[in-house]
Amino acid sequence: MTVGLNHYLAVSALLFGLGLYGILTRRNAVAILMGIELMLNAANLNLVAFNRYVAPGALAGHVFALVIITLAATEAAVGLALVMAVYRNLETVHVDEINLLKW
Repeated sequence: MTVGLNHYLAVSALLFGLGLYGILTRRNAVAILMGIELMLNAANLNLVAFNRYVAPGALAGHVFALVIITLAATEAAVGLALVMAVYRNLETVHVDEINLLKW
C-alpha cells in the first residue's frame, strides 16, 4: 500500500477537525491556543502534501509551510504572554470569566 495525497488530506482534515473541536469546546485559553496550533499544523501538512504530489520540483509549498511555522511560533509566544498577563491580573485563564473588555 502506498501513501497517496488522499491519505495526507485525510490526516490533515482530522487534525483540523480536532483543532476546531478544541477551540469550540474548551474554555481554557491555553487549550484554545493548542487548538489553533493543531489547525496551523493541518495547513502545513496540506501545503507540503500538495507540493509533493502536484508540483514536486517547486519549493513554494515548503516556503509557505516555513512561513506558517514562524507565524505559529509567534502566535504561541504572544498568546502565552497574554494568557500569563491575564492570569497575573485576574487569576484565571477561563475565557468565560475574562470579561474586562465587555461593556
